[in-house]
Amino acid sequence: MSEVEKLREKIALECQAMHRLMYDFAIVSKHETIAHHYDAIAGYQGQLESLVGNVEASLITAETYVNAIERPGL
Repeated sequence: MSEVEKLREKIALECQAMHRLMYDFAIVSKHETIAHHYDAIAGYQGQLESLVGNVEASLITAETYVNAIERPGL
C-alpha cells in the first residue's frame, strides 16, 4: 500500500468517526472531540501535500471525506 493510500485510509477513518460523533443516535460529543478529528484530517492532508502537492491533496481529502460519509466502511 502506498503512502498516499495509507493517508487516504486514515482520513476516511477520521471522517467516519467524526460523522458518528455528530449524527449517531444518543451520542453527545464535545466540540473539542470533533475538532480533534478535523485537526487529524488537516495533519494527514498536510502529509499528502508533501507527496502530491496542494491541489491534489485537497482533492484527495475532499473525495475521501465524501466517500467516507456516503459509503462508510469502504
